[in-house]
This record gives sequence, structure tokens and C-alpha cells, in this order.
Amino acid sequence: MNPGYLSLTALVIAILVSCFTELNVGILALALAWIVGVYLAGMTVNDVIAGFPVALFLTLSGVTLLFTQAQLNGTLDRIAHRAMRICRGNAGLIPVMFFVLGCVLASLGPGNVSTAALLAPMAMAVAGRAAIPAFLMIIMVGNGAQAGSLSPFAPTGVIVNGLMAKIGLAGYEWRSYWTNLVAHAFVAFGGYFAFGGLKLFRSSSLVTIDQDPKDIAFERSNWITIAVIGVLLIGVLFFGVNVGMGAFLGAVLLPALGAADHREAIRRMPWSVIMMVSGVTVLISMLEKTGGLDLFTALLARLATPGTITGVIAFVTGLISVYSSTSGVVLPAFLPTIPGLIQRLGGGDPVAIATSMNVGAHLVDLSPISTTGALCLAAVTSTENMRSVYNKLLAWGLSMTVVGALLCYLMF
Repeated sequence: MNPGYLSLTALVIAILVSCFTELNVGILALALAWIVGVYLAGMTVNDVIAGFPVALFLTLSGVTLLFTQAQLNGTLDRIAHRAMRICRGNAGLIPVMFFVLGCVLASLGPGNVSTAALLAPMAMAVAGRAAIPAFLMIIMVGNGAQAGSLSPFAPTGVIVNGLMAKIGLAGYEWRSYWTNLVAHAFVAFGGYFAFGGLKLFRSSSLVTIDQDPKDIAFERSNWITIAVIGVLLIGVLFFGVNVGMGAFLGAVLLPALGAADHREAIRRMPWSVIMMVSGVTVLISMLEKTGGLDLFTALLARLATPGTITGVIAFVTGLISVYSSTSGVVLPAFLPTIPGLIQRLGGGDPVAIATSMNVGAHLVDLSPISTTGALCLAAVTSTENMRSVYNKLLAWGLSMTVVGALLCYLMF
């Protein structure tokens, strides 16, 4: 059997198991990648292992370790308290604030992943304190970060603009950015109000501040933590510091200065989420190596027409991006196919197709096994059922494949 079909079958199995069982899909994905890759597709073990996302693993580990320390020493709780005061205790306004902050920050240069890594722990701490459902806060802070992802100054924007320039589509940087921003704002606020945001606004009671001022005052450990996070933020924004490596350094400094419990923080890290994302990425990498993604491209030419290609391509890139890296796999694989697609279809607008790929692939990135969704899920600090939040995010990510397809079809 064609190795591409085998790898696609393995991915379908992993998806179904993740939806209906408690088994960690990342561990299952690693096992499937090994079996299919080595024993059915003729790959070596090293070829399979090469798909392990080292950079993503280090980013997730470093950032979650740093912010787990910040949570345990009470810093995030105190920041959350003051964040609520900025919004005058209005629980409905707090997620809106984080959407705007995420969009602005991501657009300045760090991009969606670094912004989500920096803001998600704070946002989720605020959500827990203000009794805001974790799912609603993730919709806002995650889409806020995604809204700024195609900024010409952001890593994904640089990648996308470079790929588009190679196929003769240079000069559309700001169009891509604004289209992506508007699409994310539309789905974020639409989802927020549809799933409970209006109820938060309509509530007659505000979030109360019932702590003694002495109990919420910043202590020495909190000020040190804030300083470390602030330096990391400045480094990422203005000096190109890798957010994962910078977070590891910060996670070393805090216990060294007596500001955090290093051992407890490591024990409390969300290792299950980190393994889930890393394992699925290995399986997706094998999918690419065995030609599974090429099968999608060939299928597109059979299913689409020049009039429907924008909706179809947004759906397909979105579907793959639910379980894959948007900037690392999906867009680099699909954007170069645009000239060939237009030739096979006998017509089409290359800019519209490229924009549909960009928007469709990014809208689904709140999937819990996409990077932004995983970072937000890993930052949940409330007592909510994590499996329930995971399922809601997975349903959101999958539904965005259809929403993105409809938006792109109507827009273009």
C-alpha cells in the first residue's frame, strides 16, 4: 500500500482515538509513527525521530516552567488582581482586553506563538480569578495572538511573504496581515458572544475584590518574577531572544534568587499537553515525508473549480493545520502549489488562493494540538475539567475549517 495512504490512515486513527478515549494522543502518535514509518514505509528509526519538534518542545517546556514558578509564588495571582482593576472588575471586558493586547503584541514582532506563550499564563490566571470560563478566555487571547501572526515583522509573516514572493506574489504583505486580522476578530468576538460573553457583560455584579490589601501586595519574590518576565518580554520584542531559551534562563534565575520553588514547579508542569503536541508533530512529519500531503494537493485539483478553489483550499489547509504546524508544514507545503493549481484548474486568482490558505490555516490554530491552542491549554489554572476544555478546543478548531472555508469563499 502507498506509504502516503498508510500515514494518512495512522493520522485518522490518532484523531479518532483522541476524540473518544482518555489516551494521550501524543504517545499514540509516536507509536503509530514508529510502526508505520519503520515497518510499513521502509523508514529508519532516525528518520522517524527526526520529526520530533525540538524547538517546539523547548519552547513549551521553558515557558510553562517559568510561568508555573510565577503561579506558585503568587505573582500571577497578584497580576490577575490588578488586571481586573484595569477593567474595573467587569468580567466581560477582561477577555476583550487580552484580545487587543495579544493582537498588538504579536504584530510588533514576536508573532503568534511567542505572544501566546507570554500572555496565556497571565490570561488564564485572570480567568480563574474572575470566574471566566477557560474556553472563552482562550478564544480571545488565542485569536488575539493569531490576529497579529501575519504582520510583516512577525516570524510567520516573514515566512509567508517570502514564500509568496517566490511565486511572484510580492507586495501583498499588508493585505495578508489585515485580512487575517479581520477574520480572527470576526470569529473571536462572534464565538465569545455566542458562547457566554454576553452573559458576562450582562451580569449586574462585578468581580469583587475581597482580599486584604496586605495579602495581595507584591513581595520580593513577586517583584523579582515580574522583572525576569519583563526582561524576557523586552528581549523577545526588541533583541530577537528565543522565547523558550530565554524562559529557561529565567526559570534558573528565580530559584537561584530564592523567588521560586524549582522542584515543585517541574512537578506541576503540564507534561501531558507537551507530550501530546510533540507526538502528533512527529506523526505529521512522517505524513509529509511519505507523500501524504501531496495526496491532498492532487485531490484539490479534482474537487475544486476556479470558482470554488478559495473555499476548498481554506478547508483543506485548515483541516491539516488543526493537527500540524501552520508556518512550519502547511503553508510551506501548499503556497508553492498555487501556480500548478491554477494551471490544472484553468484559471483562478493567485492572491485570493494564497490569502485563503493563510486565513484558513491560521483560523484553526486554537486546536489543542496546534501550538497556540496547546500553549493556552497548558496555561489553564482553574479547576475546570481539562478534558472538557480540550474537547471544546478540538471542536472549535475543527469547526473553523468550515467557517474559514465559508469566509474565504464569500470574501474572494
